[in-house]
Amino acid sequence: MNGLDLRDSVPEGSPSLTRLALLQRGLTVVGALSLGALRAAPAGASPWPPPSAYPADVPAAWFDLALDLVRTTSGFSPPVASRAVAYAGVALYEAFADDSAGGSFAGRLNGLTELRRPSDDVYHWPTVANAALASILRALFPTASAANVAAIDRLESGYAEEGRAMLPPGVFRRSVQRGRDAAGHVFAWSTTDGGHEAFRNNFPPYSPPTGPGLWVRTPPAFLPALQPYWGSNRTFALPSGTGCAPPPPLPYSEIPGSDFYEDAYGCYVVTTHLDAEQEAIARFWSDDPGTTATPPGHSISILTQILRGQDARLGSAAEAYARVGFAVADAFIACWQTKYTYNLLRPVTYIPLVIDPTWSPLLMTPPFPEYTSGHSVQSAAAARVMTDLFGAVSFTDHTHDARGLPARSFSSVQAAAQEAAISRVYGGIHFQAAIERGLAQGDCVGARASAI
Repeated sequence: MNGLDLRDSVPEGSPSLTRLALLQRGLTVVGALSLGALRAAPAGASPWPPPSAYPADVPAAWFDLALDLVRTTSGFSPPVASRAVAYAGVALYEAFADDSAGGSFAGRLNGLTELRRPSDDVYHWPTVANAALASILRALFPTASAANVAAIDRLESGYAEEGRAMLPPGVFRRSVQRGRDAAGHVFAWSTTDGGHEAFRNNFPPYSPPTGPGLWVRTPPAFLPALQPYWGSNRTFALPSGTGCAPPPPLPYSEIPGSDFYEDAYGCYVVTTHLDAEQEAIARFWSDDPGTTATPPGHSISILTQILRGQDARLGSAAEAYARVGFAVADAFIACWQTKYTYNLLRPVTYIPLVIDPTWSPLLMTPPFPEYTSGHSVQSAAAARVMTDLFGAVSFTDHTHDARGLPARSFSSVQAAAQEAAISRVYGGIHFQAAIERGLAQGDCVGARASAI
């Protein structure tokens, strides 16, 4: 595919220095713009540029760091990671509320109340964004390593010093306080959702039901069920955790020729005849916790790459990070509610039992039930929101460059979501029905996130 290589828009050199250089150039331009606006503004109008006047470099850098925090902080499994990126995005967006086209999400996201603030003051929006994201990430990652805490401090102080050097002291202080106030308000809301500090206990006590076709612990580690109660958490945009529920899985059967057997046999045939491309797809989208930022992080990585490739503005980036973030978070809540409603067994259990006792999957099976596919639900939800925001943009995904995995090109984010979904069949993780119905479930979640 002839996708846009999103690295073409990023200068060579150290990523941190590049971001700082971009910020310096942006501040110079915006400073000139501010002076022009001061001369041209009518009496009583604010002379300071709106969020749309600034580049999106500040949030892009912060979400890069957020993905590093997810990857390196214990307990940030995919559901927990989805929650963190969602609250970070909403905190950023709410810091701009009343000064962006859409207004606050208060009253539109479940349980979020309005943060009242003066409407007649002027702010430097990159400084607001810097303070908001630094504050919310400190709150969401209280167990971050000393090295990660230092990384947060460095990124915040680097942007803060640039702002302090060019801004009137009152504007700088007011901008910092606005960002911190928004982060504090959103974090307080986050503590009431049922997932607060879930990273401290990814495997709460749970006794799964037993019987034919039901989930059991899987090799090689035979871990207990991951976040079995996640589906009861408060959603963001969905009416409840049961929103966008798919139909039940195929009726369980071990009889050759039955729908369930044929679905499982299809997985068996594919995985025993993988070609090099299929194996590459399975590994590219695996996004294992501890070595990557997990599937939610992959979706945020794609969003950041698109924002950079399109030279997005700060205001539109804030909306994008918020909507993609809470779409992905709702996708995990809805998916996990489905998983633990049906508790369907995995291919690694069924295929050796019924089809071929010597079979094993390419990838390690994660410790939770099969139906629906989390990769499918969250990828489709993110793709729906990004498509609604940007259209069918082509791109080249460099998420795993640092891990030595070749970049992959796509004609659209939805095409990438479909590949992410089918990768789980190639990996021997899911049956095809969980993929197809997971994609439909995720598209439903994403449509809701776009609509509010």
